[in-house]
Amino acid sequence: MRIATLLSYAGGFKEAVAEVKALEKAGLDVVWVPEAYSFDAPSAMGYIAAETERVTIASGILPIYTRTPSLLAMTAAGIDYLSDGRAMLGLGASGPQVIEGFHGVPYTAPVARTREVIEICRQVWRRERVQHMGNHYQIPLPQDQGTGLGKPLKLINHPVRDEIPIAIASLGPASVAATAELADAWLPAFYTPEAAQAVWGDALSKGNALRDPNRAPLEVFAGGSVAIGPGMEHHRERARAGAALYIGGMGARSKNFYNDIFSQSGYAAEAKQIQDLYLAGRKDEAAAAIPEDYLAKSALIGDEGFVRERLHALQESGVNALNVSFIGADAKERVAQCAKLRNLVDAL
Repeated sequence: MRIATLLSYAGGFKEAVAEVKALEKAGLDVVWVPEAYSFDAPSAMGYIAAETERVTIASGILPIYTRTPSLLAMTAAGIDYLSDGRAMLGLGASGPQVIEGFHGVPYTAPVARTREVIEICRQVWRRERVQHMGNHYQIPLPQDQGTGLGKPLKLINHPVRDEIPIAIASLGPASVAATAELADAWLPAFYTPEAAQAVWGDALSKGNALRDPNRAPLEVFAGGSVAIGPGMEHHRERARAGAALYIGGMGARSKNFYNDIFSQSGYAAEAKQIQDLYLAGRKDEAAAAIPEDYLAKSALIGDEGFVRERLHALQESGVNALNVSFIGADAKERVAQCAKLRNLVDAL
């Protein structure tokens, strides 16, 4: 079971990468490099490639609307080359607030576009002449559009690998089904083992039924915050503000994917209450309304026995890789938490 974490460079990028190097030695396997509407992820990924030896360097995530499919493939191939085959292309649709509000691109057909992007990327990595006539991407551009001079081209360089793993951050039934069918890894949100079957079971079954049998099983990343040891339970409170932001204030009232998942996870009344409070500007009250039951089930915080039980619950629900954040007052404490988790995981 691989252990992954999201790069946080709020305290300085070079300092964050130095911590990743220490986490790598303590047992970290994957680092996700965020983008959102901050600095671009690929620049940071290239830097990490030069500073690390073993860890997989994954975009977490690149929105599919902000680059052409061919550029996404080129970028992943370039980072794979720099890292000697350690790249993973993490993709997602983001949301209309970012895509239309920051990039000025229509937020349309996310599932269908993702499907076409994956197909085109894999053509590029196989060094085929890229030809794709989809509903959303036409390569080469048809002659009745543009200059009419476009012709099929293939990647100049020979990639380190002719297939780079693709991870998808997906939430809704259609997108999760497409992820299970096509992708190599899945990044769910607000995942609890107890609710996974109810929320995503049908979509995963539908997608897996269509999955290429020659493709390895889908790698499912989940886990939450990590604080292992006696008296650590108070750290669960740290998740309140972030959870309230996503459940209550991410997206419009009528279109909040995170609120939908939280509701489907057995917290329907709480989901509505949190959203009402958050959108009314009562953010502290919204955070206080996050159920303690959810805080316990969505993290790996507690003594070793509790964390071991949660790891078994994650495994039994279908999680085969961990996506976590390490709690600690400084890098030394966070690295120590990574080592503790590595030991528990290796003993499963």
